[in-house]
Amino acid sequence: MLTLTQALHDQIVAHSRADHPDEACGVVAGPAGTGRAERFIPMLNAARSPTFYEFDSADLLKLYREMDDRDEEPVIIYHSHTATEAYPSRTDVTYANEPGAHYVLVSTADTDDAGPFQFRSYRIVDGEITEEEVEIVEAYPAVA
Repeated sequence: MLTLTQALHDQIVAHSRADHPDEACGVVAGPAGTGRAERFIPMLNAARSPTFYEFDSADLLKLYREMDDRDEEPVIIYHSHTATEAYPSRTDVTYANEPGAHYVLVSTADTDDAGPFQFRSYRIVDGEITEEEVEIVEAYPAVA
């Protein structure tokens, strides 16, 4: 299950809406080994495409060095789908190379008459997609 704060949820959705009609993408980092999503990092879609996203390789290298320096890891890797449901495409599965990460998809297309967006999370390991529950909290419990 993915647990994240309302503030992070809202930031991911806002970024997805702001970049529409192009796909948005980014990362939410957290302290290594905790699974706790804390630091929102919107990225530029280098492909600038409504059907595909790509992290800029220099930006991605900089991000991973920064996370390493801060003892962080990518907890959430997110992107948006602008015309389809929030479900990983074959390309998304091919590029999913962080087995510990939650892959969040936000659809900015109203594909199910449920409203202006869908927010769904998946684990993608060795090409296998597993949808998981999303719990949104106001704040994380205090760490002892």
